[in-house]
Amino acid sequence: MINSIVGMTQTSGDQRNSYDVIVLGGGAAGLMAAATAAKRGRKVIVVEVSNKLGKKILMSGGGRCNFTNLEVKAEHFLCDNPHFVKSALSQFGNWDFIGMVAAHGIDYHEKDLGQLFCDHSSKDILAMLIDECETNNVEFIIGSEVSTVEQCVANRFSVEGEGISVNASSLIVATGGLSIPSLGGATGLGYRLAEQFGLNVTPRSASLVPFTLSGHWQEFSSALSGVSLPVYASVPNKGFYESLLFTHRGLSGPAILQLSNYWKLGEGILLDLLPNMVVSDELKHVKTQSPNLKLETILSKLLPNSLVTAMMLSWFSEFIDKPIHECKNSQLDQIGAQLNQWRLTPSGTEGYRTAEVTKGGVCVDQISSKTMQHKRVDNLYFIGEVLDVTGHLGGYNFQWAWSSGYVAGMNA
Repeated sequence: MINSIVGMTQTSGDQRNSYDVIVLGGGAAGLMAAATAAKRGRKVIVVEVSNKLGKKILMSGGGRCNFTNLEVKAEHFLCDNPHFVKSALSQFGNWDFIGMVAAHGIDYHEKDLGQLFCDHSSKDILAMLIDECETNNVEFIIGSEVSTVEQCVANRFSVEGEGISVNASSLIVATGGLSIPSLGGATGLGYRLAEQFGLNVTPRSASLVPFTLSGHWQEFSSALSGVSLPVYASVPNKGFYESLLFTHRGLSGPAILQLSNYWKLGEGILLDLLPNMVVSDELKHVKTQSPNLKLETILSKLLPNSLVTAMMLSWFSEFIDKPIHECKNSQLDQIGAQLNQWRLTPSGTEGYRTAEVTKGGVCVDQISSKTMQHKRVDNLYFIGEVLDVTGHLGGYNFQWAWSSGYVAGMNA
């Protein structure tokens, strides 16, 4: 049973409303920080604006929660300071969280590229975090929005709002970003508090998000909605070997979500639909070995049939029903280039509505990487997605939540 005090309206001077630590945000980072601080004997309260704790945990990984990865390095994160994440990851790494999961008897399995998922449900991870909090007497205010945060008498932090009037010596801001506003927690409070206490906030954008297409390419993709295949997707200086998924609006799948961390509006992307093959060489080889085979037949052995059908109509209509021996080698070079180097420019992304994370956030140059504390305001901490730290797809953003939450909880 959650130690909930929803609707509490006592004054901030009331001793019952005084805590050692207030955590703003009951998501992954906030719950980790609260449990960690409470284990140290701190009196902790979590304030969550939405009507339920850990909503993002529950929906992640198709309901199975990709809670971390077997390999976690600084290179898996984007940040203006590429070294910032190293200290937190060393203090509480992926194997520390895996040990926590195992200690709670949660069964899990590895998927592609070291990604770890719950065998049963993401509810197991949330239940574990809540249990860690409850065992250490963490209290909760759920479904109430914060209106003001101030540093008042004796440098204590006062938090006021509808049904909220609490104060504490330490404040941990774990309010998340702007992604998936339908969950009810994307209020931007953390960014406003950062600016209130003199921190810069870098430009934010939706990330780990599908691309939208327009015109002919949108029609092409929509007709193939649901079709998936392994590709190499790239922008200048960055690329990923993962799956692409055609959607009604454009392109999605792990390769595209990863690429969205690096893509800029107006920039083209490059898709290699057969990344383990030089297609032109393969076609020329088939031409010598099986000259009467048709191009469509050859491609259908390499790519999904529905995609090949669409390509023949849209890209290679002049070769329909032609045996490959009637194709010039220069034409096979062009066909190969189209498949190995499909260039197109997304019209945009699906935005925060479907974005898994927010790229950008509270600038880390005035945040201690060793403690997550504001360098100029004692006992004020920022953790998780609200910071300018964005992980790759694959459990890295959750690991950042666990690591940064632990570090703040050990110091608050």
